[in-house]
Amino acid sequence: MADPNEPMDQQEPQMQDDTEAAGVSDSPSGGASGEALLQAAREEAAQYKDKYLRGLAEMDNFRKRQERLAADRTERAKRDLLVKILDVIDNLDRAMRFEETMDRAALAQTLRMMQWQLNEVLKNEGLAAVATVGEPFDPRLHEAVESVASDEHPEGTVVDEVRKGYTIGTDLLRPARVTVSDGSNA
Repeated sequence: MADPNEPMDQQEPQMQDDTEAAGVSDSPSGGASGEALLQAAREEAAQYKDKYLRGLAEMDNFRKRQERLAADRTERAKRDLLVKILDVIDNLDRAMRFEETMDRAALAQTLRMMQWQLNEVLKNEGLAAVATVGEPFDPRLHEAVESVASDEHPEGTVVDEVRKGYTIGTDLLRPARVTVSDGSNA
């Protein structure tokens, strides 16, 4: 076998010696052997093509399998979250059945308990409210809907929350809509 570190011109005679040793020559009398070499090369090329196509098919099957697994995980996570939310909905349904028998204070207490329960479910899923009132306005977390004059708050401070904003992990799910102080006196 030829040394891969040898220059190509020194390897070539070695290859010629190998073909001569096999009884193959390029002479016109060795034409039948040339046909055999050509046929062997075609068969080898067909084998490589088959291996290549099989490799492509395996990669495609692997990709599809990974997509199915990811879709299944997403579906399971969604189902698990919905089961948790169904507990809150069950409590809401129970409260609605008894709303006529509750006084205003009992109904308010029931609503607060359901709000707490829902907030706990969402918090356990990684949801967190964006800090607003009294915080400096941050355009990455807040969406200003109004600018107001305020003696109590310096310019650029959030004065009021119009709609809560939420993050999930480190990603913003939705910005908080806020009113911001313009720093002037009313």
